[in-house]
Amino acid sequence: MTASSTVSAQIPSSIEFRVPKAPTVATTDSGSFAVYELHVTNLTPAPTILRRVDVLDGTTVLHSLADSALGAVMSHPGVARQDSILKRGRIAPGTRAYVYIWFPVNRDRPPARLTHRLTFQKNDTTTEVLEGSVTSLEPAAVAITAPMHGEWAALNGPSNASGHRRLVMGLNGGTAIGQRFAIDYLKLDSTGSSRRPGSDPSKNASYYAYGTELLAVADGIIAATKDSIPENVVGQRAVNINMITVGGNHVALDIGNGKYALYAHVQPGSLRVKVGDRVKRGQVLALLGNSGNSTEPHVHFQIADGPTFLSSEGVPYALDFQVLGNCGVAGNPPKITCTRHAPTAVKGGIPIQNELVRFP
Repeated sequence: MTASSTVSAQIPSSIEFRVPKAPTVATTDSGSFAVYELHVTNLTPAPTILRRVDVLDGTTVLHSLADSALGAVMSHPGVARQDSILKRGRIAPGTRAYVYIWFPVNRDRPPARLTHRLTFQKNDTTTEVLEGSVTSLEPAAVAITAPMHGEWAALNGPSNASGHRRLVMGLNGGTAIGQRFAIDYLKLDSTGSSRRPGSDPSKNASYYAYGTELLAVADGIIAATKDSIPENVVGQRAVNINMITVGGNHVALDIGNGKYALYAHVQPGSLRVKVGDRVKRGQVLALLGNSGNSTEPHVHFQIADGPTFLSSEGVPYALDFQVLGNCGVAGNPPKITCTRHAPTAVKGGIPIQNELVRFP
């Protein structure tokens, strides 16, 4: 810069905001949505307060978050959720915040590109508006068939606040939300119980889901398996949980185009496949069990862009099912209560948190 040079605009605050994983349109029984995270990192030596987030398609604002609505979808790495809520939009120097975004889009004509406009409170009297972080929006989720037959409760399923959705892992030098659209499928009776009346609550065989055949959701090649982890006694894990045991015995199925179907917590000794096997849609892969990070027999199912549960990025999927009602989980020990309604058919969608669904 020469002495005669002039600065035409003030240098903006050094704040990074980016979308680490471009979203794919996710469809539910209530419509289609863009679901993703915005990472906001304060690289300045002073705290800042994020007051507003606008998501735009060109010049059109598609979604806005501010005040308490913004505070409810923000978190800070390494900070307890209740503290994060109390801090609202405050981002300390050298720290990051996550903004969890979920808003409706037109399934037939979704925007191809999204940009973001962020408003920060610099001090008591001034604000600063920054714009950037362009991301694409994939229009179609991967089409699959159901991983099992029958009626299931989609516990911990997709929502903007589910435990699966909020689990950000720093692994292999990056961050990922492998379980962004993961579901813990549990089989229940009409009373909301997952266990047969009068049966021994400590035995896995007492539970309706135990032994269910897990099916290939598409043609593919077996990419990874695990089949040496002992089964849990209900409520008591048989092994310490680490990167090897967290998914228990499991199957990873490469279904093409960089997508993998992942099945966790299966019975030891029940796998019908090995790495490298080619399988057909609907083929039995293993039996549902209670291994790894599991408290009772259920299947943890997700689609991801890699063959691992935690270090790959979770993506939505699209299949046909019926919504039969919704379930609530409350109390300690937790009790499940389900309310049923007339079946609603969903074509090319994904169950959401705690829905009661039936797969054909």
